[in-house]
Amino acid sequence: MKKVFLFLFIVAVCIKISVFTTGCANIIPPQGGDRDSLPPALQKVTPGDSSRNFNESKIEFEFDEFIGDMISAQQELLISPIPKMMPTVTSKLRNLTVKWKDSLEANTTYTINFGNTIKDINESNVLKDFTYTFTTGSYFDSLELRGNVILAETGKLDTTLIVMLHSSGDDSAVVNQKPRYVTRLDSKGNFHFKNLPAKTYYLYALKDDNRAYRYFGNKQVFGFATVPVIISDTTAPVTLYAYGPAQAATGATTLPGVLNAGGRRGTTASADRRLRFSTNLANNQQDLLGDFVMSFEQPLKKYDSTKVGLFTDSTYTPVKEYSFQKDSTGKQLKLAHTWKESTIYHFVFDKEFAEDSAGKKLLKTDTLSFATKKLSDYGQLKIKFRNIDLAKNPVLIFLLSGNVTRSIPMNSTELVQLLFFPGDYELRILYDDNKNGKWDPGEFFGKKKQPELVKPVERKIIVKPNWENEFEIAL
Repeated sequence: MKKVFLFLFIVAVCIKISVFTTGCANIIPPQGGDRDSLPPALQKVTPGDSSRNFNESKIEFEFDEFIGDMISAQQELLISPIPKMMPTVTSKLRNLTVKWKDSLEANTTYTINFGNTIKDINESNVLKDFTYTFTTGSYFDSLELRGNVILAETGKLDTTLIVMLHSSGDDSAVVNQKPRYVTRLDSKGNFHFKNLPAKTYYLYALKDDNRAYRYFGNKQVFGFATVPVIISDTTAPVTLYAYGPAQAATGATTLPGVLNAGGRRGTTASADRRLRFSTNLANNQQDLLGDFVMSFEQPLKKYDSTKVGLFTDSTYTPVKEYSFQKDSTGKQLKLAHTWKESTIYHFVFDKEFAEDSAGKKLLKTDTLSFATKKLSDYGQLKIKFRNIDLAKNPVLIFLLSGNVTRSIPMNSTELVQLLFFPGDYELRILYDDNKNGKWDPGEFFGKKKQPELVKPVERKIIVKPNWENEFEIAL
């Protein structure tokens, strides 16, 4: 009997301990693991990759996790050769489906590159450049074409360009027809066509923001191979030099405003009726090495240089040797003059000196006053080049903050400038074929003329004021 009571007592104590322990324990939620950093992985595809004698109307892909929608597929998808009608691409849960809208060509190798469209739905990890290949015949085309694209005007890269292969050699093909094959550039500006047949193609590079695969004019960045490319086992890599319209050289930043008495800029309602302009003065100072420039919002309809006077100092001594020139757009006036250092200049504008296309004039005779820089504001510059090819008519280009500020033809291996504007400069070498001192773009239609080439100089220079700045640069 004692053993029975002892057994019941032990059971009761255990039950009580179990209840209290369970009731008082802290509830800790399960801890999450490391953040998922892996893109979706392909588990199954039907028909299988690298299928032969393909005659299906759709392709179904299954991944190891849920994938996002395919809204961007039409922007990223590259199919080579390009079909007459692009297929539809849809996704649901872990599956992706490509459905063809028209018949595929016989005995042709096709490649589908999904770009960066396939990503998991939670972390947006991208399966980059996922590719699927098949052939509608019994064999795969296996030839390749490699190369790179360089921007002719800067010597730099634009990896947003596409590269195209056309079957037709007619100039109009790049305007009226879609190419046969298309590929992207990698981060180093290289392209790589795969699974090509042994045929002759015409090679182009293009800035194609609207996915039209067509060249609409010289506002687009464009490049072409001068001769056809014959695809074979021994085809050498090709470099394309792409070009757009030439960029104008820029100087100091212009300052918008309306001319007022004493050079002040109006802020009242009457300013809307005044002739509006901007100048290239920096801190109200004129560069000793450059022209004075006035830029107008609207083209000038009338302009009379006799109604402008240039004077110096507080005595308003007249300046005789200067000249005004209006540019071809009618929106800019340049005044050329040999400036004196540390000198106060005054422009006196008669109210009738100019009228723009909107009929705006000065409301009264106004004055604009400014000072010129000091000689000590400039540095002396001496650059000696090694391995520069003078036979190619090199022009040394200076850039400040990405803007071209000076272009100087090189007649010897050494450049000396007694006065040079201070700053941190990027340098380029233009090979000036026609010796006109500026970069010229290419001409494709009819002429097949390649653009002039520019080579970036790896070394940058810092020109200090009131200093003898000397550099030796190997090209």
